[in-house]
Amino acid sequence: MSLCILAGGKVTALALSLFTLSWTHSVQKTEWRETWGVTPAGLEIREAAIKGSGAGMEPGPDAVLRDGWWVWRPSLPAQSSVSLAASGMTPSAWTLCYNGGCLELGAKAGEDVVLEPCRE
Repeated sequence: MSLCILAGGKVTALALSLFTLSWTHSVQKTEWRETWGVTPAGLEIREAAIKGSGAGMEPGPDAVLRDGWWVWRPSLPAQSSVSLAASGMTPSAWTLCYNGGCLELGAKAGEDVVLEPCRE
């Protein structure tokens, strides 16, 4: 499978089946990360983890504390796409990491990014 990243008017395709998306919450300034799988059904969240809790970022009901992170598996159906809208209020961009490295996405306000499985 491949992940297509639509940003800045261009499409970047990455040959991968698993990636991690991380960012810092705009209000709480706490790191959040999610692991996603790229499947024929769409993007499937495999795990979410957060370094704390607060406004709008409570850990899931089955979360366990592991190495300072609240970790759980969200109950969410496969998504045809995931949109990242850069508000300019977060202290950093999103970071997308995969087996070939990491990319910074949506660093500036208004830089919308869409993640979706590439259509073969």
